[in-house]
Amino acid sequence: MSSSETTAAPAAPHAGDARVRAAAARRERPSAGWALLGSEISVMFRRWRTWAMLAALAAVPILIAVAVRITGGSSRGPAFLTDISSNGLFVAFTALVVCVPLFLPLTIGVVAGDTIAGEASHGTLRYLVIAPAGRLRLLAVKYAGCAVFCIAAALVVGLAGALIGTLLFPIGPVTLLSGIQVSLGEAYLRLALIALYIVVSLLGLCAIGLFLSTLTDVPVGAMAATAVLAVMSQVLDQLPQLDALHPWLFSHYWLGFGDFLRDPIAWDSFNSNALLQLGYIAVFGALAVGRFTTKDILS
Repeated sequence: MSSSETTAAPAAPHAGDARVRAAAARRERPSAGWALLGSEISVMFRRWRTWAMLAALAAVPILIAVAVRITGGSSRGPAFLTDISSNGLFVAFTALVVCVPLFLPLTIGVVAGDTIAGEASHGTLRYLVIAPAGRLRLLAVKYAGCAVFCIAAALVVGLAGALIGTLLFPIGPVTLLSGIQVSLGEAYLRLALIALYIVVSLLGLCAIGLFLSTLTDVPVGAMAATAVLAVMSQVLDQLPQLDALHPWLFSHYWLGFGDFLRDPIAWDSFNSNALLQLGYIAVFGALAVGRFTTKDILS
Protein backbone atom coordinates (compact mmCIF):
# COMPACT_ATOMS: atom_id res chain seq x y z
CA MET A 1 0.00 0.00 0.00
CA SER A 2 1.34 3.36 -0.97
CA SER A 3 2.01 6.12 1.48
CA SER A 4 -0.72 8.26 -0.09
CA GLU A 5 -3.31 5.54 0.48
CA THR A 6 -2.04 5.08 4.02
CA THR A 7 -2.59 8.73 4.84
CA ALA A 8 -5.95 8.99 3.01
CA ALA A 9 -7.59 6.06 4.76
CA PRO A 10 -8.07 7.70 8.18
CA ALA A 11 -9.78 10.74 6.54
CA ALA A 12 -12.95 8.82 5.80
CA PRO A 13 -14.12 8.44 9.42
CA HIS A 14 -13.48 12.14 10.03
CA ALA A 15 -15.62 13.08 7.04
CA GLY A 16 -18.33 10.74 8.25
CA ASP A 17 -18.18 12.25 11.72
CA ALA A 18 -18.60 15.72 10.24
CA ARG A 19 -21.69 14.61 8.35
CA VAL A 20 -23.11 13.00 11.48
CA ARG A 21 -22.51 16.16 13.48
CA ALA A 22 -24.12 18.28 10.78
CA ALA A 23 -27.16 16.00 10.65
CA ALA A 24 -27.44 16.05 14.43
CA ALA A 25 -27.26 19.84 14.41
CA ARG A 26 -30.06 19.99 11.84
CA ARG A 27 -32.18 17.68 13.98
CA GLU A 28 -31.51 19.63 17.14
CA ARG A 29 -32.09 23.09 15.71
CA PRO A 30 -35.88 22.79 15.16
CA SER A 31 -36.32 21.39 18.66
CA ALA A 32 -34.70 24.48 20.16
CA GLY A 33 -37.93 26.41 19.67
CA TRP A 34 -39.96 23.82 21.59
CA ALA A 35 -37.41 23.76 24.38
CA LEU A 36 -37.50 27.55 24.56
CA LEU A 37 -41.31 27.52 24.60
CA GLY A 38 -41.33 24.97 27.40
CA SER A 39 -38.90 27.10 29.35
CA GLU A 40 -41.00 30.23 28.75
CA ILE A 41 -44.19 28.57 29.97
CA SER A 42 -42.38 27.08 32.95
CA VAL A 43 -40.94 30.44 33.96
CA MET A 44 -44.32 32.15 33.51
CA PHE A 45 -46.13 29.73 35.81
CA ARG A 46 -43.39 29.82 38.43
CA ARG A 47 -43.96 33.53 38.99
CA TRP A 48 -46.06 34.62 41.92
CA ARG A 49 -47.46 37.39 39.73
CA THR A 50 -49.01 34.87 37.34
CA TRP A 51 -50.70 32.92 40.11
CA ALA A 52 -51.85 36.15 41.78
CA MET A 53 -53.56 37.26 38.56
CA LEU A 54 -55.18 33.85 38.07
CA ALA A 55 -56.35 33.89 41.69
CA ALA A 56 -57.85 37.35 41.18
CA LEU A 57 -59.70 36.10 38.11
CA ALA A 58 -60.97 33.06 40.02
CA ALA A 59 -62.20 35.37 42.79
CA VAL A 60 -64.60 37.14 40.40
CA PRO A 61 -67.07 34.22 40.00
CA ILE A 62 -66.70 33.38 43.69
CA LEU A 63 -67.69 36.91 44.70
CA ILE A 64 -70.60 36.90 42.26
CA ALA A 65 -71.90 33.58 43.58
CA VAL A 66 -71.56 34.58 47.23
CA ALA A 67 -73.28 37.93 46.60
CA VAL A 68 -76.21 36.26 44.83
CA ARG A 69 -76.42 33.61 47.54
CA ILE A 70 -76.59 36.26 50.28
CA THR A 71 -78.88 38.75 48.56
CA GLY A 72 -81.00 36.36 46.53
CA GLY A 73 -80.05 37.97 43.21
CA SER A 74 -81.22 41.10 41.45
CA SER A 75 -82.85 42.06 38.19
CA ARG A 76 -80.10 44.62 37.65
CA GLY A 77 -76.57 43.72 36.71
CA PRO A 78 -74.63 41.67 34.16
CA ALA A 79 -76.27 39.28 31.74
CA PHE A 80 -77.36 35.90 33.20
CA LEU A 81 -77.26 37.27 36.77
CA THR A 82 -80.95 36.61 37.38
CA ASP A 83 -80.57 32.97 36.26
CA ILE A 84 -77.91 32.04 38.82
CA SER A 85 -80.35 31.20 41.63
CA SER A 86 -82.12 28.61 39.46
CA ASN A 87 -78.99 27.13 37.88
CA GLY A 88 -75.47 27.52 39.28
CA LEU A 89 -73.84 27.04 35.90
CA PHE A 90 -74.86 30.60 35.05
CA VAL A 91 -72.24 31.78 37.56
CA ALA A 92 -69.61 30.86 34.98
CA PHE A 93 -71.45 32.65 32.17
CA THR A 94 -71.93 35.76 34.29
CA ALA A 95 -68.30 35.80 35.42
CA LEU A 96 -67.08 35.62 31.83
CA VAL A 97 -69.31 38.55 30.88
CA VAL A 98 -67.89 40.54 33.80
CA CYS A 99 -64.24 39.63 33.16
CA VAL A 100 -64.07 40.15 29.40
CA PRO A 101 -64.29 43.96 29.29
CA LEU A 102 -61.69 44.74 31.99
CA PHE A 103 -60.15 41.99 34.11
CA LEU A 104 -59.03 39.66 31.34
CA PRO A 105 -57.59 42.47 29.14
CA LEU A 106 -55.78 43.85 32.19
CA THR A 107 -54.06 40.56 32.96
CA ILE A 108 -53.27 39.96 29.29
CA GLY A 109 -51.78 43.45 29.13
CA VAL A 110 -49.48 42.61 32.03
CA VAL A 111 -48.27 39.37 30.44
CA ALA A 112 -47.96 40.71 26.88
CA GLY A 113 -46.33 43.96 27.93
CA ASP A 114 -43.69 42.04 29.86
CA THR A 115 -42.70 39.70 27.03
CA ILE A 116 -39.73 41.60 25.58
CA ALA A 117 -39.47 44.67 27.81
CA GLY A 118 -39.31 42.46 30.90
CA GLU A 119 -36.30 40.56 29.54
CA ALA A 120 -34.62 43.85 28.63
CA SER A 121 -35.16 45.27 32.11
CA HIS A 122 -33.66 42.16 33.71
CA GLY A 123 -30.65 42.21 31.38
CA THR A 124 -31.40 38.77 29.89
CA LEU A 125 -32.60 39.78 26.43
CA ARG A 126 -29.13 39.71 24.85
CA TYR A 127 -28.60 36.10 25.91
CA LEU A 128 -32.00 34.97 24.61
CA VAL A 129 -31.41 36.20 21.06
CA ILE A 130 -28.18 34.24 20.73
CA ALA A 131 -28.42 31.24 18.36
CA PRO A 132 -30.09 28.79 18.25
CA ALA A 133 -32.93 30.95 19.60
CA GLY A 134 -32.68 33.98 17.34
CA ARG A 135 -34.94 37.01 17.33
CA LEU A 136 -37.79 35.67 15.20
CA ARG A 137 -38.01 32.46 17.18
CA LEU A 138 -37.91 34.39 20.44
CA LEU A 139 -40.80 36.59 19.32
CA ALA A 140 -42.83 33.54 18.29
CA VAL A 141 -42.16 31.85 21.63
CA LYS A 142 -43.08 34.96 23.60
CA TYR A 143 -46.35 35.30 21.69
CA ALA A 144 -47.14 31.60 22.15
CA GLY A 145 -46.51 31.95 25.87
CA CYS A 146 -48.93 34.85 26.03
CA ALA A 147 -51.52 32.78 24.15
CA VAL A 148 -51.09 29.97 26.68
CA PHE A 149 -51.83 32.43 29.46
CA CYS A 150 -55.00 33.49 27.61
CA ILE A 151 -56.14 29.86 27.64
CA ALA A 152 -55.32 29.48 31.33
CA ALA A 153 -57.10 32.72 32.27
CA ALA A 154 -60.32 31.89 30.40
CA LEU A 155 -60.37 28.35 31.82
CA VAL A 156 -59.80 29.59 35.37
CA VAL A 157 -62.80 31.93 35.20
CA GLY A 158 -65.04 29.31 33.61
CA LEU A 159 -64.01 26.44 35.89
CA ALA A 160 -64.12 28.53 39.05
CA GLY A 161 -67.59 29.75 38.12
CA ALA A 162 -68.86 26.25 37.37
CA LEU A 163 -67.40 24.88 40.60
CA ILE A 164 -68.70 27.57 42.95
CA GLY A 165 -72.05 27.49 41.18
CA THR A 166 -72.29 23.75 41.78
CA LEU A 167 -71.50 24.20 45.47
CA LEU A 168 -73.94 27.03 46.20
CA PHE A 169 -76.83 26.54 43.76
CA PRO A 170 -78.80 23.74 42.11
CA ILE A 171 -77.40 22.41 38.84
CA GLY A 172 -79.44 21.02 35.99
CA PRO A 173 -80.38 21.37 32.32
CA VAL A 174 -79.74 24.87 30.98
CA THR A 175 -82.32 26.97 29.18
CA LEU A 176 -80.62 28.76 26.29
CA LEU A 177 -81.30 32.28 25.06
CA SER A 178 -83.44 30.83 22.29
CA GLY A 179 -85.68 29.11 24.87
CA ILE A 180 -84.43 25.58 24.15
CA GLN A 181 -83.34 23.47 27.11
CA VAL A 182 -80.14 21.43 26.77
CA SER A 183 -78.58 18.77 28.98
CA LEU A 184 -75.91 19.57 31.53
CA GLY A 185 -73.26 17.86 29.39
CA GLU A 186 -74.07 20.01 26.37
CA ALA A 187 -74.12 23.10 28.60
CA TYR A 188 -70.56 22.35 29.70
CA LEU A 189 -69.57 21.89 26.06
CA ARG A 190 -71.02 25.29 25.23
CA LEU A 191 -69.13 26.77 28.19
CA ALA A 192 -65.92 25.36 26.70
CA LEU A 193 -66.80 26.93 23.33
CA ILE A 194 -67.34 30.28 25.05
CA ALA A 195 -63.90 29.97 26.67
CA LEU A 196 -62.44 29.25 23.21
CA TYR A 197 -64.23 32.30 21.82
CA ILE A 198 -62.72 34.49 24.53
CA VAL A 199 -59.22 33.10 23.94
CA VAL A 200 -59.52 33.93 20.23
CA SER A 201 -60.80 37.40 21.14
CA LEU A 202 -57.69 38.16 23.21
CA LEU A 203 -55.10 36.99 20.67
CA GLY A 204 -55.16 40.33 18.87
CA LEU A 205 -54.50 42.15 22.14
CA CYS A 206 -51.57 39.79 22.74
CA ALA A 207 -50.04 40.88 19.42
CA ILE A 208 -50.55 44.54 20.30
CA GLY A 209 -48.90 44.05 23.69
CA LEU A 210 -45.99 42.16 22.12
CA PHE A 211 -45.36 45.02 19.70
CA LEU A 212 -45.53 47.64 22.43
CA SER A 213 -43.11 45.56 24.49
CA THR A 214 -40.53 45.82 21.71
CA LEU A 215 -40.67 49.61 21.84
CA THR A 216 -39.40 50.05 25.39
CA ASP A 217 -37.16 48.57 28.05
CA VAL A 218 -39.66 49.52 30.77
CA PRO A 219 -42.26 46.74 31.07
CA VAL A 220 -44.68 48.81 33.16
CA GLY A 221 -45.05 51.25 30.28
CA ALA A 222 -45.90 48.50 27.79
CA MET A 223 -48.32 46.90 30.25
CA ALA A 224 -50.13 50.17 30.90
CA ALA A 225 -50.28 51.09 27.21
CA THR A 226 -51.78 47.69 26.32
CA ALA A 227 -54.44 47.95 29.02
CA VAL A 228 -55.27 51.54 28.06
CA LEU A 229 -55.70 50.60 24.40
CA ALA A 230 -58.10 47.82 25.41
CA VAL A 231 -60.21 50.30 27.35
CA MET A 232 -60.05 52.92 24.58
CA SER A 233 -61.17 50.39 21.98
CA GLN A 234 -64.24 49.53 24.04
CA VAL A 235 -65.05 53.19 24.68
CA LEU A 236 -64.86 53.97 20.96
CA ASP A 237 -67.06 50.97 20.27
CA GLN A 238 -69.82 52.56 22.36
CA LEU A 239 -69.90 55.84 20.42
CA PRO A 240 -72.65 55.78 17.76
CA GLN A 241 -70.89 58.55 15.84
CA LEU A 242 -68.13 56.04 15.01
CA ASP A 243 -70.31 53.27 13.61
CA ALA A 244 -68.11 52.91 10.54
CA LEU A 245 -65.07 52.30 12.76
CA HIS A 246 -66.68 49.72 15.07
CA PRO A 247 -66.15 46.58 12.93
CA TRP A 248 -62.41 47.35 12.81
CA LEU A 249 -61.92 47.65 16.57
CA PHE A 250 -60.28 44.57 18.07
CA SER A 251 -62.78 44.57 20.97
CA HIS A 252 -65.90 44.83 18.79
CA TYR A 253 -66.82 41.13 18.94
CA TRP A 254 -65.60 40.39 22.47
CA LEU A 255 -69.09 39.85 23.88
CA GLY A 256 -70.45 38.01 20.87
CA PHE A 257 -70.15 34.62 22.56
CA GLY A 258 -73.85 34.80 23.45
CA ASP A 259 -74.42 33.15 20.07
CA PHE A 260 -73.08 29.93 21.59
CA LEU A 261 -76.07 29.94 23.94
CA ARG A 262 -78.57 29.72 21.10
CA ASP A 263 -79.97 26.73 19.25
CA PRO A 264 -78.68 26.18 16.68
CA ILE A 265 -75.31 27.75 17.41
CA ALA A 266 -74.64 30.84 15.30
CA TRP A 267 -71.03 30.97 14.14
CA ASP A 268 -71.14 34.36 12.40
CA SER A 269 -69.70 36.32 15.33
CA PHE A 270 -67.00 33.74 15.93
CA ASN A 271 -65.91 33.74 12.31
CA SER A 272 -65.89 37.54 12.09
CA ASN A 273 -64.03 37.78 15.39
CA ALA A 274 -61.42 35.21 14.36
CA LEU A 275 -60.83 37.00 11.04
CA LEU A 276 -60.49 40.36 12.78
CA GLN A 277 -58.05 39.02 15.39
CA LEU A 278 -56.04 37.33 12.65
CA GLY A 279 -55.70 40.71 10.95
CA TYR A 280 -54.43 42.32 14.17
CA ILE A 281 -52.02 39.43 14.70
CA ALA A 282 -50.67 39.85 11.17
CA VAL A 283 -50.31 43.65 11.36
CA PHE A 284 -48.89 43.99 14.85
CA GLY A 285 -46.90 40.79 14.52
CA ALA A 286 -45.22 42.26 11.44
CA LEU A 287 -44.60 45.52 13.28
CA ALA A 288 -43.08 43.62 16.19
CA VAL A 289 -40.82 41.67 13.84
CA GLY A 290 -39.74 44.81 12.02
CA ARG A 291 -38.98 46.62 15.25
CA PHE A 292 -37.31 43.74 17.11
CA THR A 293 -35.12 42.50 14.27
CA THR A 294 -33.65 45.98 13.82
CA LYS A 295 -33.47 46.86 17.52
CA ASP A 296 -30.06 47.49 19.06
CA ILE A 297 -30.12 45.25 22.11
CA LEU A 298 -27.89 46.67 24.79
CA SER A 299 -29.11 44.66 27.77
